[in-house]
Amino acid sequence: MTSARLGTLATLRSRIERIAAQDDVLQPRRIALGHAEADAALQGGLAVGAVHEVFTDAGQQSAAATGFVAGLAGRVASRRPLLWIRQDFCELEAGALSMSGLAELGLDPRCLVTVRAADVDATLRAAADALACDALGAVVLEIWGETQKLDLVASRRLTLAAQASGVTALVLRIAATPNPSTAETRWIVRAAHSPPAASWTAWGAPRFDVELVRNRHGLNGRWIMEWKCDECLFTEPAADSQPLAATAAHRPHQARAIFRRAG
Repeated sequence: MTSARLGTLATLRSRIERIAAQDDVLQPRRIALGHAEADAALQGGLAVGAVHEVFTDAGQQSAAATGFVAGLAGRVASRRPLLWIRQDFCELEAGALSMSGLAELGLDPRCLVTVRAADVDATLRAAADALACDALGAVVLEIWGETQKLDLVASRRLTLAAQASGVTALVLRIAATPNPSTAETRWIVRAAHSPPAASWTAWGAPRFDVELVRNRHGLNGRWIMEWKCDECLFTEPAADSQPLAATAAHRPHQARAIFRRAG
């Protein structure tokens, strides 16, 4: 091989190494959700300092999506403050957020600040301002219905603000159709049947039928994700959620009956 070719090869290798180093620097920090298959599709977990969209239908599905977003926020925000910005119409349609309900999910209501905005424009302005505050753990932006305000330009503005501060933005869209955006991920969430609970509990563990339909750095997928309130993480549902009786350690009467039949 000539010296010219060796020089060209060395130059190409150097360029590749620089590109790889830049990719490592640009890779966002990720927080594992706890669900093995979902985390694998997400290349290790949900990207921090990015925008993530959650879509759902109105009615009972909106409650499931709210719970799912609360779980995501609990994972990425940890013990840092969480700001939840709601369009006024969301509160009129679905009611106020329940602090006791969030506490049941494992979130600390003392770390939550809620903001009501008059319209979509005010909601977007409040979200952009909030994402500039790096003291926050996450910002939830909840908008109801179809709107042209949350277009590609607005989405890009939120993404740049999240990247600059490292604060994660979770956009909850209820009764809306997905539009082009710069979101890192997009989820469609529906309610799933919870497992039977013990008689002394109020309900079973929350379960979500979750479809990852957009993933900029990995595969898509659909899973049933169960939220563990005490551990504050998502897991795979148990293979058999029905309680089973333990096997008896000693049953001499059965042994004698078998012996008599055998004789």
